[in-house]
Amino acid sequence: MDFITERNMIYVCSDEKIVAEVTFPNIDDTTVDINHTFVDPSLRGQGIAQKLLILAYETIKQQGYKAVATCPYAVKFFNENKVYQDILK
Repeated sequence: MDFITERNMIYVCSDEKIVAEVTFPNIDDTTVDINHTFVDPSLRGQGIAQKLLILAYETIKQQGYKAVATCPYAVKFFNENKVYQDILK
């Protein structure tokens, strides 16, 4: 599975359609909002959403940003995986 990383999103395409994504737009000069996670029903249960969040974490940290999580899945992910909480504002 090929994850495509752009400035404020990471996604997977299949047949030119996004089938999994996490978005994290800037809310100011130093902070992004992890506001949306989606995995197509046909791909659920394979750990793809968690992989998206880990990749988002790595990207956000590498860019030197802090994050807030408003996506319910992202909130759950950070609550259950404290090792990734160092980017949270």
